[in-house]
Amino acid sequence: MNTQIIGDIRIDRLVENEGPFADADFLLPDINPTLLQEHADWLYPRFVEPVTNKVIMSFHSLIIRTPRSTILVDCCVGNDKHRPSRPGWHQLQTPWLERLAGHGLQPEDIDVVLCTHLHADHVGWNTRLVDGRWVPTFPNARYVFGRSEYQYWDEARQAHTGDTPLNHGCFDDSVLPIIESNKALLVDSDHQLESGIWLEPAPGHTPGNIVVHVKSGQQHAILCGDVMHTAIQLANPELSSRFCLDPDQSRITRRQLIDSCADTGIVMLPAHFPSPTAGCITCHGDTFRYTDST
Repeated sequence: MNTQIIGDIRIDRLVENEGPFADADFLLPDINPTLLQEHADWLYPRFVEPVTNKVIMSFHSLIIRTPRSTILVDCCVGNDKHRPSRPGWHQLQTPWLERLAGHGLQPEDIDVVLCTHLHADHVGWNTRLVDGRWVPTFPNARYVFGRSEYQYWDEARQAHTGDTPLNHGCFDDSVLPIIESNKALLVDSDHQLESGIWLEPAPGHTPGNIVVHVKSGQQHAILCGDVMHTAIQLANPELSSRFCLDPDQSRITRRQLIDSCADTGIVMLPAHFPSPTAGCITCHGDTFRYTDST
C-alpha cells in the first residue's frame, strides 16, 4: 500500500503476513459456488488465488500520523503467542518490529494503540515476551479498547469452562497485561481520539467492533477492520465470515457501511485486504466492486 495522505494526516500499512489464507467456502460458509466465476474479472488474481480458489488475505497494522500524535491501529498476531489450534499463528516469528523501524518508528514513538476489536489477530503485538512475562510492547502508549468489547470478552472469560482457551487465549496474554499495567483506556464506541479521528460502532463481527474515521479537509478514510474480510463480500454483502459472532448483525453493519461509502471517494482501509489494500467501493450494477484509491 502506498502511503495514504488524508489532508495533513498520513496513513501507512505495517504487514505481518500476507498470502493465501483459506478456501473461499471456509471463510464464507454461505457462498454460492458460482459467485467467484461471476466476478472473476476483478477478484482474480488479486483477491482470490487462481486454481486453488483460496482467499488472499493480509494481516497488518495501520499507522496514523497526525500533527499531534502517532496512532497504531490493530496489532496482528504477534510473536511467541501460544496458538496451537491455529498452526499458522502458533509461536509465530516475524520481523514486525523491524518493519515498524522501517517506517521510522520505534515502540517508544507510539502514542496510542487502538484495537478495532479483541480477536487474536488484532491484539497480538499489544504485548511481547520479556524474561518469561508478557509486557506492553509500546511503553509510552495509551491502549484504547472499546468498553463494550472489553466487557464482553472479560465476562466470557470468567464464564468459560472448556479446556480450549477462549479466543485462543489472547485475552490473557495480550489484553490483561495492558489492563494490569494501567495503560488501558476503555472508551465508548463513538469516542473521538482527536480532531478528525473518531470511532463508530460496527457490531456483528464482535459485539463491540468499531471502525475508525480519519478526516482532514475534504479527504476521508475509514479503517474498517473486520466489517469486511475480503472483497468477495462486495460481490455479495450478505456473506458473513465464519468468524463473525453475530452473522446477521454483521450483514446489517456491512451493508450500511457499503451503502454509505459507495461512489463517494472515501478511502477504505480494511484489516485483511491484500496489497495494495487501500481502495474505494464503487457501484457495479446491483452489486459493488473495489477499486484502487488514487
